[in-house]
Amino acid sequence: MEIIKLSLCLFLLFNCCFSQIEQQQSFLWQKLQQQQQHRRGRAKTDCRISSINAREPTLKYNSEAGTIKFWDQNSEEFECAGVAAVRNDIQPKGLLLPHYNNAPQLLYIVQGSGILGTVIPGCAETYESPQREKSMREEQSRSEGESQFRTGGDRHQKIRQFRQGDVLALPAGITLWFYNNGQERLVTVALLDISNPINQLDLQFRHFLLAGSLNPKGLSGSGYEEEIRSRKEHEQGEQQHQSVNLFDGFDQDLLADVFNVDRDLVKNLKGREDQRGQIIRAENFDVLSPKFEEEEQPHRPGRGSQPNGLEETFCTMRFRENLGRPSRADVYNPRGGRISTLNSHKLPILNWLQLSAEKGVLYQNAVMAPYWNMNAHSIIYILRGTGRIQVVGDTGNSVFDDEVREGQMIVVPQNFAIVKKAGNEGLEYIAFKTNDQAMTSSLAGRLSAIRAMPEEVLMNSYQISRQEARSLKYNREEASVFAGRKSTGRKSMEYALTAVEAFLKA
Repeated sequence: MEIIKLSLCLFLLFNCCFSQIEQQQSFLWQKLQQQQQHRRGRAKTDCRISSINAREPTLKYNSEAGTIKFWDQNSEEFECAGVAAVRNDIQPKGLLLPHYNNAPQLLYIVQGSGILGTVIPGCAETYESPQREKSMREEQSRSEGESQFRTGGDRHQKIRQFRQGDVLALPAGITLWFYNNGQERLVTVALLDISNPINQLDLQFRHFLLAGSLNPKGLSGSGYEEEIRSRKEHEQGEQQHQSVNLFDGFDQDLLADVFNVDRDLVKNLKGREDQRGQIIRAENFDVLSPKFEEEEQPHRPGRGSQPNGLEETFCTMRFRENLGRPSRADVYNPRGGRISTLNSHKLPILNWLQLSAEKGVLYQNAVMAPYWNMNAHSIIYILRGTGRIQVVGDTGNSVFDDEVREGQMIVVPQNFAIVKKAGNEGLEYIAFKTNDQAMTSSLAGRLSAIRAMPEEVLMNSYQISRQEARSLKYNREEASVFAGRKSTGRKSMEYALTAVEAFLKA
């Protein structure tokens, strides 16, 4: 009998062990498949970059309470990275109407504050306002079996508040709306990864409206005529910037049947006569939402841990992380500036989106060490200030060398080397990256490739003396952000750029 019990215990123990091994293998296999799919998605793009431009939005849609601006995604750099970009400018009490997109996005709050509403299929309506008291007449009508509307309070899915400096990670296909409940303009800039394997349509950004419209009469900008010609030549261009909401395409009687409402209400749903645009003014807007928490305590899984479905489900997953506070800095030099990074270790949902972000603040004349992104494209948006940026390609030639200013966006392809130098006003930027764990490699500083090489390699590579090799390795003790030197100015910048070009040509 004892032998049977012992055998049974061993059998159960081995089954548990094998089950754990299988789960671990399954998790690793799924992760590998995700990475392979991600690489296949990126392979659809064509990167033959000979020059890069600092670009501003070319399409602008005016609405009642704000504007929506699009960057030209048909430009060479955006096609290479497989991304699209949009900027929203929402006035106080402005409501960006419900919509969804065909690609995951990272959205940065440049200015202001507000609330975000999301509708995730399969998730419960966990926000419920207090129920109203039922009248005697309503109770009597209900008892007589008459069809009555629900008399309780409103129910809806979770609402999230945000403020300046926040990054919002938003999956593809979920319904979104924004409301500016602050006293100043709400300005956001978003990067959409249209080459992500989640998007199985094509490399075109599609904006699906559930209400409102992108009125062609409100369209302006230097790229308008080119866009009209593109629409005639390419059918997808019309879908990319559609002018009416989805309900307008359905039959009116069918919609009345679906919602069990009269036809007059369906006319409002279609919104053909609504000329307010995609951002409308909502004076009386009172939705249920908790007070803004000063500090969120994110879940920090231990090293080597794997998700088990209990710590953070998709319905309760955090979409927000703040990169604006100096205390969040990962790299800090009190004389040079700070760098804050956001990846899937800090915000787990980024593992699904395969995106990450970096916020940089460079003080007056400060320089960020030349580096390249090892496993991601980088899309840099200038938030404030001015500076000089140079990008060097695989042939060792400069593909971008110019001054940059607020509102411009630069696409830096994977492995292209880049160096940044702030102007007299400093330089602040947000960089979106097409990998949830983007990695960089520096060319100068304490953690650089030059520092990690033996002196003999440097001496023979660049035909320099041992003392000169040691100067290259040890003259900079900072990690990646260098304090500016007013006396050297542009000359020190040119010296750094020359070193980059020499390294790439060697």
